[in-house]
Amino acid sequence: MEWTGARYADGPTVEVSTWIAAPPERVWALVSDVTRMPEMSEEVQSVRWVDGATGPVVGARFVGRNQHEAFGEWETTSTVVACEPARVFSWAVGDPDEPSAVWRFGLAPGNGGTELSQWMRMGPGRSGLSFAIDAMPEKEQKIVFVRLREFERGMTAALECIRQWAEA
Repeated sequence: MEWTGARYADGPTVEVSTWIAAPPERVWALVSDVTRMPEMSEEVQSVRWVDGATGPVVGARFVGRNQHEAFGEWETTSTVVACEPARVFSWAVGDPDEPSAVWRFGLAPGNGGTELSQWMRMGPGRSGLSFAIDAMPEKEQKIVFVRLREFERGMTAALECIRQWAEA
């Protein structure tokens, strides 16, 4: 990832992608199972559906418990905002109208397998990162950039896990 100089209010994004030698339906089953997120993330510790939800549908909510060396431990509630089997799975963290982040998996058939991408956008709602920016506003661009790089590394690792599972 190259330096962008983005500020939190810019809604900075990061995206990674990979090709998987498996059909989109197989990959979809993996990316839409939020309970598997801890298996592919160092930060996500646990995920559970709430409010009676048992799987991915628009409006379903889930709670994730996270841990980060610099930020400590926290929980977030996310809402599924897009759910098209074998095409897209997306969720908003916090208030869906003003989320602290939006995450999305995109799937497309390609080259006899699946082109899989993972994308995320910071903001516009406040997040744990907002506290670091409040404390050091002169370092906002660096704080945002470092966090985006962390997300990029984590997303790259997650896609590799999904690829290995789908191709097994």
